[in-house]
Amino acid sequence: MPVHARLLPEDWNAKARANAVLVGLRPVTAPQVKGAHDAEFVIADGKAYIVAELSDTRAGESNTWPEIYVALSVVEIATRKVEAIIPFAHGGEKFANTELPEGACFVPRILPLDATTLRCYFASEQPDRRQSRTWYRDFDIPKREFHRTLHPVRLQTTDGLHAMEPQHFHADAVRAGFKKKGVTSGLYIFDSFKTFAGRTYVTLNNFIGKQNALAVLNDAKDTFEVQGHFNEPQALQLSESSVNRLPDGTWLAICRQDGGNRNYYFTRSPDGRTWGEGTELPSVQNGTNSKPTFDRFRGVYYLGWQDAAQINGVSRSVFNVDVSSDGVTWERKYRFETEHSFQYPTFREYHGAIYVVATQGDHSPSRKERIMFGKLEDVTR
Repeated sequence: MPVHARLLPEDWNAKARANAVLVGLRPVTAPQVKGAHDAEFVIADGKAYIVAELSDTRAGESNTWPEIYVALSVVEIATRKVEAIIPFAHGGEKFANTELPEGACFVPRILPLDATTLRCYFASEQPDRRQSRTWYRDFDIPKREFHRTLHPVRLQTTDGLHAMEPQHFHADAVRAGFKKKGVTSGLYIFDSFKTFAGRTYVTLNNFIGKQNALAVLNDAKDTFEVQGHFNEPQALQLSESSVNRLPDGTWLAICRQDGGNRNYYFTRSPDGRTWGEGTELPSVQNGTNSKPTFDRFRGVYYLGWQDAAQINGVSRSVFNVDVSSDGVTWERKYRFETEHSFQYPTFREYHGAIYVVATQGDHSPSRKERIMFGKLEDVTR
């Protein structure tokens, strides 16, 4: 058996390295914000464009809170200065071509369309009152303003083209063997957008209904086509997955677990369409139910997962990042430990460095009070 070449020195201190990252984090949400969560970002021309769901009235978040809105923060990379914070959707808002119904605007995601335009997606929700629906609004980078129009996102399933609503996602999963009942809310574009062989992929998740699927985005970036569902074993309540492709071309997904022992489960696919039953990995033990990450930067995989260990009883206060060259053998690169929590991070590479956004807080039980931004590391490989 060949000996696996280490990526990290023998004396690497994952906690010390994470501490150095934590002290450099800066808030990117406005002073009046009391609740913040689920941020994503892209970097272009030296600026980080960070989207998040926000509440100005209370800490935490819920898709049942009608006041939750989505906003974009523009941050200069070099100085970490917040140059602008621009809300782009709230319940009941009128646009040039349509009007949003009342309800929470939830789980925003962002994707560059070209050098001058960013597309911002989000779900509009009123659980148990209507089907949630996913929308997008485009942002003009040079003008630093959003277009006045709002547009629906579509979902392509095995029986046709639909509005992106939970009922259609559920029906497609049922055709693939899913047994759980349908729900009216909880369908989100969940993972970071990733490009393989010139196509843009992302995981879709229904958090309420505990569904997962891999989807590919069409060229117009307005339709998500379901490639394959992965929900087994269904009794473990798997959701909020992150995927990547391994060196041999197969797919691997890490899934949050809200049943059983709450540790993460992993499922594999040869083609992104047919997925095996999830299992635990020996390298990921004592995980808890929270968002994972699974990225690849310059040939090295970065797997992020929430540890069930707690600092002074604070939920989601420990987060691990493991690295691997093959997706099989893993080494601990970072161990974030903080009473402010470190949860729902996103990582992005830009000009030789990896940057991060994450949710943190000071006083609320959930610690969902602000979005933080900083640099993880300079990329040396």
